[in-house]
Formats: sequence, C-alpha cells, structure tokens
Amino acid sequence: MKQIEVVAAIIRKGDKLFATQRGYGDFKDWWEFPGGKMELGETPEEALVREIREELSTEINVDKFLCTVEHDYPKFHLTMHCYLCSLLTEALHLNEHEAARWLTKNEMDSVKWLPADLEVIQKLFE
Repeated sequence: MKQIEVVAAIIRKGDKLFATQRGYGDFKDWWEFPGGKMELGETPEEALVREIREELSTEINVDKFLCTVEHDYPKFHLTMHCYLCSLLTEALHLNEHEAARWLTKNEMDSVKWLPADLEVIQKLFE
C-alpha cells in the first residue's frame, strides 16, 4: 500500500480552531486541518511553515507537537504529524481550499471531517 507522510497545523485563536474544506481530489468537500507533504530534507516544523505559507498566504508559529496519527485510507496509508500552531499574521487567503471556518469545540461536528482529522479532534479534547 502507498505510504504518505504529511504535517498538519492545528491553528488556534482563542477557543477556536481553523478548519479548511478540500477543493480537489477524492475527498473534495471534506474538512481537514491545513498542511501537506514534507519535502526531502525538511523537518516537520519547516514543512508546516512552508505549507501554510503556500496554502493560506500567512505565517504561523509552530508551538507544540500534539500527536502523530496513522490511518489507512482505501488507496494509501497516511502518517500525519500534528502540531498546535498560532498565527503570526492575521491575514488568511485560501489558495487551495474551497472554504474555511473557525470552529469552537461545540461546532466541530458541524462539518464533515476527514477520518484522520477526526482522530486528531478526539486527541485534542481527551
């Protein structure tokens, strides 16, 4: 089975978390934490800063490692390294996603999360 290793930013502002809606691929319209694939020679933190700059045209601080999620999707095995992050600039621009929302804990069920991201949410609120 194909293996994919990615990083994800759990961007916090007050009591809200930033969620993005995929605009492409097999999981178009599903919701996720922003991030992406690591490039050769990058640390997870470097990859996360780069991916968020590319996807959202903003700068983040990678505050703390949260967890690594392993999940089997039908076509690949995902390893996702998740970090709690904060914004260094307020401007956010969706370069790859259809939509985005700031969600409180009570609003997490209002969107259709990708399965691996649901595991992250469970870890966040344990």
